[in-house]
Amino acid sequence: MWVPNAQQGQGQRIPSNPAEAWLSDGRQVLHFKPVIWRRSQQELEVTSGEWLSDQTAPLLKRRQRLSREKAVELWRQRRSEGWTPCAPQWQPPQPPRMVLWR
Repeated sequence: MWVPNAQQGQGQRIPSNPAEAWLSDGRQVLHFKPVIWRRSQQELEVTSGEWLSDQTAPLLKRRQRLSREKAVELWRQRRSEGWTPCAPQWQPPQPPRMVLWR
């Protein structure tokens, strides 16, 4: 995983292999998803959402691409504010299936 999980302490080394991760403060949600993972360039897509009382999934508010360093900085900042790792809060849409004509 690219970010510390709930069992790891703040000072432990962050592993270098990519994986998705989620954080929540109970009302807002952040989804971290690796999109580019090469030795020379590592970027994550960070999507934010907000739970509304009448919805079954968070309302997606913003999506941005961050370098690994900026994403780790954001993760650590939110963890210091009391956000906690959580289970996935929504399922991304599936890509359209390709129909082959014969």
